[in-house]
Amino acid sequence: MPEVLLLNGPNLSTLGRRQPEIYGTDTLADIEKAVSEEIAVRGWGLTAVQSESEADLILALQDAYGTVGAIINPGALMIAGWSLRDALASYPRPWIEVHLSNVWARESFRHESVISPLASGVIAGLGAYGYRLAARALTRRVED
Repeated sequence: MPEVLLLNGPNLSTLGRRQPEIYGTDTLADIEKAVSEEIAVRGWGLTAVQSESEADLILALQDAYGTVGAIINPGALMIAGWSLRDALASYPRPWIEVHLSNVWARESFRHESVISPLASGVIAGLGAYGYRLAARALTRRVED
């Protein structure tokens, strides 16, 4: 079965508890379920990885070259995750970057991303629903 990689970076393991006024009340498990529902229309499965470590995220990405595409929330690694950026530059499939909050409406240090220029698309500020939209985008972007 073809798989989609769902890669979530630092601090996203605490979704549902971490600053719900910014990140919402959905947990990472809720998001994984929603993404699975969206990609099921194509008969795809989900490989979900979350880590606090940039190195673990890079290894997961390198192990996922056979996936049909990816949804990636790098968290704060968007700001200075140069190693992750290099790994994403080599990922051979389309991928969508997702951020729960509108990073451009927050602190100025969040306004620059080393990762976004490589993404097939970027969705920000729509909460957990952004992941669903990213999954839909992949189902339309990836050829049969």
